Formats: sequence, structure tokens, C-alpha cells
Amino acid sequence: MKLQLALDLVDIQGAIELVKEVEEYVDVVEIGTPVVINEGLKAVKEVKAAFPDLTVLADLKIMDAAGYEVSQAAAAGADIITILGAAEDESIKGAVEEAKKQGKQILVDMIAVKDIETRAKELDELGADYICVHTGYDLQAVGQNSFEDLHTIKGVVKNAKTAIAGGIKLETLAEVVKHQPDLVIVGGGITGKEDKKAAASEIKELILQG
Repeated sequence: MKLQLALDLVDIQGAIELVKEVEEYVDVVEIGTPVVINEGLKAVKEVKAAFPDLTVLADLKIMDAAGYEVSQAAAAGADIITILGAAEDESIKGAVEEAKKQGKQILVDMIAVKDIETRAKELDELGADYICVHTGYDLQAVGQNSFEDLHTIKGVVKNAKTAIAGGIKLETLAEVVKHQPDLVIVGGGITGKEDKKAAASEIKELILQG
């Protein structure tokens, strides 16, 4: 299991300073959708330049023109690029094809997908590198989580790795770890803490204990 740090509410400089605090505990740095919207792919480029040894994920949540958008993120230095599971099969194929060509990986975000099991099987066959269950910000607010969906996906995928995102913090981590995803994605559970380094260290320790 690897730890992914999701950065959503920072500018480029803020992102770099935050990663400096916790880099020894994180495996993947996610340039979140809000950062990409505010700063563009320049954010991906600068974070990758600052931390060449860290895996950088560009959370583009691609829905269309997938090959082109993957190519642009790859050129900016992203190692993993996200596409929505709700996108057309042709878009998924285009994303996977372009990523393979560039030596990059695709994470498919299952946010808003209704039939998780069927779609996960299809995405696995289409060559997704990661399939991520994701309780969006708006659903977290009404108390939902993704643990059951993760269990469902783990039961059907043969090739893809699994990831989980959405409101994960120290208090809910034991439940997450129990399901053994390949990638645990934490945002506010680290970035919202006074002592970010301590939070990242504790979370990483729990993940490593498995």
C-alpha cells in the first residue's frame, strides 16, 4: 500500500512548501483538480521539478479528448493521470493508449458511477492501471464512504490496482487498511492538520503495518 497526498487548496508555492514538510512519508503527490483549474499544468511541471523522485499525479478528471489531455499532462511531467469512470469507453481507450505510449499510468476515478461492479470489470479489461473508489466532497458532507465499493472492486478486478479517496483520516484508516487498496489517498487528513509531518508519519506507519 502506498500513500498519496492530495493537494487541492494550495497555489504552486504552497504545494511545494507542503510537500517539503511530508515528502519522506508520501509516495505520490496529487495535484488536485482545483489546483489545475487555478494554476494550470504548470503546477504539475513545477512540483515534479521540485521533487523528481516522487510520483506526481495530475487529477484532471478527463471526460473527453482523452488522448490529447493525457499527452499534455505527460508533457508536464505527470506520472499518473486521472480519467472519470463515467467517460465513454473510447475515451478510456484513448487515455490508456496515450499513457502507454508515454510510459505513464491511468487512474480511473469512479466518482458518480452507479454500477461499480460492472464498470470496474469493464475498466479492468480496457487496461486501467488503477481503479479508484471516491466519495466526493459533497457526499462526504452527508456521511457517505467508499469502503463497501472498494470491497466490490477488489472482488472483480484481475489486473488493475485499486485506490480509495474521499475523507480518509487517521480515525477511518484502520477500516481502509483492512481492505488492502494499493493506493490510499489522503487530503485534509494531512493538509488540514497543524502538524502535517506528524499526521503523515502516523498515517504512513499504519499503512505499512497493513
